Formats: sequence, C-alpha cells, structure tokens
Amino acid sequence: MIPFASQRQDADFRRVTRVKTIDRAPAAALGPEMVTFFKQSVQKRQTKLSKIGECFAMLVPEMLLDHCALDSLSRGTLTVLVDSASHLYELKQLLLAGLEKQLTMSCRSAGLKKVVLKPGRWYEERDQADRKLRFDK
Repeated sequence: MIPFASQRQDADFRRVTRVKTIDRAPAAALGPEMVTFFKQSVQKRQTKLSKIGECFAMLVPEMLLDHCALDSLSRGTLTVLVDSASHLYELKQLLLAGLEKQLTMSCRSAGLKKVVLKPGRWYEERDQADRKLRFDK
C-alpha cells in the first residue's frame, strides 16, 4: 500500500505542476533598454548640470560653495540647496547683485534661465564634518 500512495502523490504532484506552470515568452533583453534610458535621461541631464556646476563653482565665492549644492534643473530653473539661513541670505544678495545674470549668460547653452534658492541639507545633520549625501527623495 505504501508504493501505491507514493505513486499517487507523484502523479498528483506532476498534474498540479503541469496545471500551475505558466509558459511565458522569453523577455526582451534589458541591456539595450538600459543603454537607451541612460542616453536619453541620465547622460543628457548630467552634461547640462556639469556645465552649470562648473560655471557655478567659478562664479560663486568659495566660502559659499561649501554651504550649497545644486539640487535640480527643471524647465530652465536651477534649484540650489543652501544649508543655513545666513548663507542663503548672502547667496541671495549676490544673485540680486548680478551673479544670476552672469550665470544665465554663461550657461545659456545648457538652458539655464533662472536660479531659485531653497533652504535644506543634502547631508546627514549628525555628520556635518563628512557631509555624506542623503538619499531620501
């Protein structure tokens, strides 16, 4: 009786496996799709931001560079994060004194039209000396 029960279980298992198994067509390769995505989204944006970042680093005083980070570029508006109110005020005064015009003139080819300052930190608050990036967005 034991061999019959074992054969019965094997037959049931094969039947369930055959019924539950779904035959799927092979998926398209992911590599070419990732390369296309990279070229259209990442590389294009990175080249624009790198040009703007170079101009920003040249025109903004070094003491303020340590306290700000480029956040995003959307529709010609560059968003800059500044970590303290006093540095935000100083950078705002510089932008109003003509720095924004210099930035927009030198980065026109990258599509820069306007600079917006935003208070915020791009690093974890407990490690101000290291200023490690925070990825919570």
